Amino acid sequence: MNKAFVKESDAPDDDENDVGPPALPAGSKNYMTPAGYARLDAEFNQLWKTERPKLVETIAWAASNGDRSENGDYLYGKKRLREVDRRIRFLSKRLEHAEVVDPATREDTDQVFFGATVTIADASGDESTYAIVGIDEADAARGRIAWISPMARALLKAREGDMVSVQTPEGRREVEIVEVRYEALP
Repeated sequence: MNKAFVKESDAPDDDENDVGPPALPAGSKNYMTPAGYARLDAEFNQLWKTERPKLVETIAWAASNGDRSENGDYLYGKKRLREVDRRIRFLSKRLEHAEVVDPATREDTDQVFFGATVTIADASGDESTYAIVGIDEADAARGRIAWISPMARALLKAREGDMVSVQTPEGRREVEIVEVRYEALP
């Protein structure tokens, strides 16, 4: 068989089975804060304008050295280029369909919408604060939850003083919305 029609390796790529960021619900918009959009755009530009050209240059150099079957620079470079291209395609799609919503420009309201920073209290009086952000910006450790998460869905459209029921891994829990504010997120 002609080598032109054979993959260099029949082993599956390790990175093909990685679990990526969550998909958007069908028919929904990709809401993002301005800071989240700027982070994704910066990553896209860094990959497209800096990292990818360097990889292509390295791969071209490694290919010119001859035998590619045992050429680590060539093999690693090709694998890394596939990873970078996959991420570029992902970022390109996310940015193309992004709808930027700036919470700082929203009029004051006590109702929870995308971009709100919400303080809640449970039955024991413990308070937690969450910012409702886009799915690519979610970071639970920093108190940022995606607008499609169960917690955010329970909070959306509720008002200060409302009691809402939230399904958590520990079971259903009742929380009260203590404060709703809209501010620019870093």
